[in-house]
Amino acid sequence: MLVLLPPSEGKAASGRGASLKPESLSLPGLAPARAAVLDELVELCQADEEKAREVLGLSVGLRGEVGKNTELRTAGTRPAGELYTGVLYDALDLASLETDARRRAAKSLLVFSGLWGAVRIGDRIPPYRCSMGVKLPGLGALGTHWRAPMETVLPEAAGNGLVLDLRSSAYAAAWKPAGEVASRTASVRVLHSQLVGGVEKRSVVSHFNKATKGRLVRDLLVAGARPKGPAQLVEVLRDLGYVVEAEAPARTGRPWSLDVVVTDIH
Repeated sequence: MLVLLPPSEGKAASGRGASLKPESLSLPGLAPARAAVLDELVELCQADEEKAREVLGLSVGLRGEVGKNTELRTAGTRPAGELYTGVLYDALDLASLETDARRRAAKSLLVFSGLWGAVRIGDRIPPYRCSMGVKLPGLGALGTHWRAPMETVLPEAAGNGLVLDLRSSAYAAAWKPAGEVASRTASVRVLHSQLVGGVEKRSVVSHFNKATKGRLVRDLLVAGARPKGPAQLVEVLRDLGYVVEAEAPARTGRPWSLDVVVTDIH
């Protein structure tokens, strides 16, 4: 099983230990595309702080994030699983997993990134600021920049197993499973169900959407679940106590759509 995760804006304030070693990152087929983004991002942030802030979509109060990008090659690093600290990763709580579950996480979790393309949770990277929605002056939109290398590298990473896609739309734009891989891909969204005037209303609540996805991944890892495809994933999630509504694709070569329906927000 390959689980596709978004990154988080929230990150550890600093790295520790050795600086970045690009050649050590997983998915070496992405190396040339990574180098191109890294080179332009560092140059942009070193040359003009205000322009960099505008390009990166940062408020004045986040100006300090530009400075972090100037030091990407020399700053200390952390495993990606420690670096990201947002809602999804807090709920996933990788650090508290027992050994077997942590080993499964290292093999199956893949975090998408505007800067790195995609990394595994054990890959050591420095704190950075560069979302997939950024449009760099030279390379253009990062979602577009990553598509060609991803189309080559990601099917190989997916192997023959289930692909569980939990990415947000911005990161999903960088790679869309196609053909046979798509047929064993399940895209999940979380819906909050509540009664309003006796009528059920459903909505997507961003914070809880992320938290539920983090708990869902954690539960799969702890259970040691190995569903072979989307239909089996639905069964596993229901056995774990989730309310799941599944929609098989109308045509072959398309991903499944799964709705996880929740009533409590926490």
